[in-house]
Amino acid sequence: MPIVVNTNTAANTASFNLNKNAEALRKSLARLSSGKRITQPAEDAGGMAVAYKLDSQAKRTEAVLNNHQNALSFLQVQDGALETVGKVVNRMGELRTMAADVTKNTSDIENYSKEFRELQSQLNQVRLQKFNGISLFAVTGGTSNSGTLYNNASATYNYEDSTGAQQTESYSAFSRVISTHPSGISSEGSISLNVTNLTFVLTVGGIESGASSVNLIGLESTGTSSPSSGSGINASGFVDSITEISIAQFTQVIEKIADARAENGAEQQRLNQSYELHQVNLVNIEAAHGRIMDVDVALESTRFAKNNVLVQASASMTAQANQLTQVALTLLQ
Repeated sequence: MPIVVNTNTAANTASFNLNKNAEALRKSLARLSSGKRITQPAEDAGGMAVAYKLDSQAKRTEAVLNNHQNALSFLQVQDGALETVGKVVNRMGELRTMAADVTKNTSDIENYSKEFRELQSQLNQVRLQKFNGISLFAVTGGTSNSGTLYNNASATYNYEDSTGAQQTESYSAFSRVISTHPSGISSEGSISLNVTNLTFVLTVGGIESGASSVNLIGLESTGTSSPSSGSGINASGFVDSITEISIAQFTQVIEKIADARAENGAEQQRLNQSYELHQVNLVNIEAAHGRIMDVDVALESTRFAKNNVLVQASASMTAQANQLTQVALTLLQ
């Protein structure tokens, strides 16, 4: 190779290698400092696109998990209120049984009726309970003036009357639907949360001879929010006397409350199963995202050490190559 002054090929080659190794060292530094294998789309465009979609799905799954927990809280608060309703109705049934004692006179029965009517008022207040401003219960018909949920779909309830015959009763069913899939498509994941119709639960028909239809919260099953008086019903919609309701009717009310709590428990169990499913999905999605985006620290540390040595060697050789033209100057002296 001739000795020249204008062109220093060795220095150019060393400089090129220095720049290449410096760029590789910069990438290693970026990956190790960020913890990401892909620090910019140009490094792996396809992988970056897949990871971006997986990250979005993971965030939506986290939001769905939060919705599951809120729905579970809704059902738990609702069940707590239903438990109170059950206790109140049990006490009312106890009062009715004591009023049936032949040793009780009219004054005694009136005293039982006083507590009975107070408990009716309490049931009427329970139906207005809310969770974060959302009604826990519903009533049939009427105008929504207190955040109470009204008419939705029709449903039927099967039961045995006092003679053992199977009977079917129609009522208005209410529900709120929670989306349980990150896609937001109801067919891929949704759960219906029952909003208990207390008008139906606390209304019983004449299941004994001569008995009339009675609603324990003062609302008629026909859907009017201002019940008419008469047939033992006062202007407030409550029974004037505890004897207007039979013990058999209380049994039917208790069965309805038990069914409502059973449905609530079934929905809580389904929510728990759905929650666990999406927890597992979230773990797997995050793992898939990590396989694409996360840097292998051990491997990248080895590359960093190699590139660091190469940069230093390239820099040293570039300095040495720049001295080669000094030979030509020596010949000219």
